[in-house]
Amino acid sequence: MKKLFLTLTFAMISYLGFSQSCCELKKDDMQLWASTKEFQKAHALPLPYTHVSKVGGEMITFNTADGQKANAFFIKAAKPTSNYLFVYQEWWGLNDHIKREAEHLYEELGNVNVLAIDMYDGKVAVTREDAGKFMSGANPERLETIIKGAIAYAGPKAKIASIGWCFGGGLSLKSALLEGKQAVGCVMYYGMPVKEVEKLKALHTDVLGLFAGKEQWISPKVVAEFQESMKLAGKKITVKSYEAEHAFANPSNPDYDKAATEDAWKLSTEYLKKKFSK
Repeated sequence: MKKLFLTLTFAMISYLGFSQSCCELKKDDMQLWASTKEFQKAHALPLPYTHVSKVGGEMITFNTADGQKANAFFIKAAKPTSNYLFVYQEWWGLNDHIKREAEHLYEELGNVNVLAIDMYDGKVAVTREDAGKFMSGANPERLETIIKGAIAYAGPKAKIASIGWCFGGGLSLKSALLEGKQAVGCVMYYGMPVKEVEKLKALHTDVLGLFAGKEQWISPKVVAEFQESMKLAGKKITVKSYEAEHAFANPSNPDYDKAATEDAWKLSTEYLKKKFSK
């Protein structure tokens, strides 16, 4: 009887720990927009590209608390380090363009483990319609479980920063919330912010937000409201908005804005280098 009681107690503790969430588990506005023609048209089709890693990047799997497996493209640091960068895909999925960007970040940042996480469980879109279907259909509970699995894979001593574009921009912020005291940095490119002040109070890092001033979705109004919410939460955010359209710096975008992309890259890599040098 005592053994049964202890087993049930452990199960309940595990359940409560698993059920803790950074955000209410519901689809955000960006997921809801993904099925609209207007949002889909804002994303140019990716150019064909096959990535061959020059630094030993490889696909891996890791466990998630729901009993499933999750996937990621992992580039291990040359020397043992507790520094991890989580890279979050934009709405196409973990395609070869994202793997290339993860590799660029690895080369730029130095001795950092880079984990580009597959948030669609193996699905990669090549059409706007499929991208809209995958993004709008992604289960928020599964998305959060994948992030928690990645955090567990990095380990309790890991110092974690995150970066993402579009859908991944919002996931980067949610990741920082879930990382707790392990979070050291967060870069979000035109992603949907967490709006609730009480939830933002749980952040243990500042945020670098890079936004597209001409877009209608993560609009200047949405960005201003996010800045105000961060202020009320007592958290620091640095924002730069470019005179550019949504997806201006997406790794998969053949119509990217070169000047804005280069400036945003400089800001984000300088920010991340400082975070990992502490």
